[in-house]
Amino acid sequence: MPIRMFATLIAVAAASMIPAIAIAQESKPAAPQAIVVEPSKKGHIEAGGISYYYEVRGEGEPLLLLHGGLGSIDMFAPIMPALTEHRQVIGVDLQGHGRTPLGKRPITLEAIGADMGKIVSELGYSRVDVLGYSMGGGVALQMAAQAPEKVRRLVIASAPFAKNGFFPEMIPQQESVSAAMAEMMKNTPMFLSYKAVAPDVSEFPRLLDAMGDLMRRDYDFSEAVAKLTMPVMLVYGDSDMIRPEHIVEFYQKLGGGLKDAGWMRENMSKNRLAILPDLTHYEAFASPVMVPTVLPFLDGKSNAPNWAEQVKK
Repeated sequence: MPIRMFATLIAVAAASMIPAIAIAQESKPAAPQAIVVEPSKKGHIEAGGISYYYEVRGEGEPLLLLHGGLGSIDMFAPIMPALTEHRQVIGVDLQGHGRTPLGKRPITLEAIGADMGKIVSELGYSRVDVLGYSMGGGVALQMAAQAPEKVRRLVIASAPFAKNGFFPEMIPQQESVSAAMAEMMKNTPMFLSYKAVAPDVSEFPRLLDAMGDLMRRDYDFSEAVAKLTMPVMLVYGDSDMIRPEHIVEFYQKLGGGLKDAGWMRENMSKNRLAILPDLTHYEAFASPVMVPTVLPFLDGKSNAPNWAEQVKK
């Protein structure tokens, strides 16, 4: 389920890999500093009994940005400057994540999806585009299925529509998540980023229990997929946690990949599928190729060339 970022918890079993990854990243030549746009508005909004933290950055068409499991708005820092250059970005820390307290209700994608619809309205938006990664992709799916009138265009990144979309070996690892892992996660990016902003760091073990409960549930959101009326784009890394067969099935459920598009694109689906090369589940959300991949779709544009126009009469 959209908690796939949890397989990052494989890094818990192989925690020694994390320092190595960090060292490898530090050894790369420094990239030019991107211009960081500070929030023009931020605070908390109550929805479903949860006090959600949000930030609004940039100007332009509104884009709701939803992060992955055990992450926060901050995990999009590498691509945020490119997004805010073109869009007004509304970032929300999901239930129990980042600056948003866990509260007393269980974590479910359906409930959080409903909450996102309320938050968008509370902030004064009638419709927004939505980009959700991993767990955030499942939340985005639920939001769009429950309130399609509030979502203009939808991008679901690295998220399956059903639990069996994950590679089989990932499922028991996800289901084993619990408070018992809290101590050995102390040096992981997940805990360190949580510790930096959480209102109550002592809640981390309870968050792990809540996420474990979520991932132990079976689910198939095919009915929610059938309710999506807006254009949808699916984005995955070519080495993602989601099985390629499931990715194709997801796209076909949206009406894509069923036949040749036709010479004049007459059989072309309104929905899109992108497979990003050389990327895993744990890298796609921060990749510099993410923004140029999704922006044309979100803007309702196509960069497709026309062969006929290239041939002079």
